[in-house]
Amino acid sequence: MPTKLDSYLGVHPAALQLRSKRMEILAANLANADTPNYRARDIDFRAALAQATSSAGGVRLATTQSGHIGAVDAKRMQTPELKYRVPLAPALDGNTVDTQLEQAAFAENSVRYQATLQFLTSKFRGLMTAITGQ
Repeated sequence: MPTKLDSYLGVHPAALQLRSKRMEILAANLANADTPNYRARDIDFRAALAQATSSAGGVRLATTQSGHIGAVDAKRMQTPELKYRVPLAPALDGNTVDTQLEQAAFAENSVRYQATLQFLTSKFRGLMTAITGQ
């Protein structure tokens, strides 16, 4: 059940969690750059964020079993759908990791992670200013 603090913080906590998960996935891709038949994976951040924010609030049907219409699997909601990257030039051993592409994606995700942290920091700073009156 969302609280007023959740609505005050907006999408930033969900974005931070998804950025962290994406960082793990990209790091795994880089770690397996020399593993034969390893297929590079990633998440669609926009779709995962939309799914996370739409499930956080709103009205849901009361369900008693996971097979009911509208039932939400909590584990599935926490883990975004992994997709395989389409390689520009696959290796002969079947590995689809492009090291330069993965490093660029990792760097971009790191910058966006830091930006999300800055947004949350400013939100909490504003909240503290309102509480203390300084």
